[in-house]
Amino acid sequence: MSIRRKSREMALQVLFCMDVLDDDADALIEELCSLLKPSERVQPFGLELVKGVAACRAEIDGRLAAVSSNWKLARMDYVDRNIIRIAVYEMLFCNKVPARVAINEAIDIGKKYGTEKSGAFINGILDNIRQQYGSREPETENVSGDD
Repeated sequence: MSIRRKSREMALQVLFCMDVLDDDADALIEELCSLLKPSERVQPFGLELVKGVAACRAEIDGRLAAVSSNWKLARMDYVDRNIIRIAVYEMLFCNKVPARVAINEAIDIGKKYGTEKSGAFINGILDNIRQQYGSREPETENVSGDD
């Protein structure tokens, strides 16, 4: 499993806890990192995702609400919602991977941690985001997400 995949999974765990506990990033990051014990290679990108999603959450959620008219955010499964938030952050605010990589990673993580319908649901929402808002493409040559 790639370092970035592990980082995304770490970010999902932290964001899930933040969502369920209705707590902020700073209060949980230190505690969860001590419990999860991510490697030195996993933690930096994972923390970048957590802090980025937390900082942009209102805008991310607004865009999700705009493209998911049949699904209110509160009705979405906690796991699916946070996987989607991570991918939207990567697509629109972080230019480290192409949108297709962020979407594929989100689908795969959704299949692993979500329900049997999570992959298709996540794909549909993220494709709508990509179509409506586009995405930022990476500035570097390392775009595979497999570092």
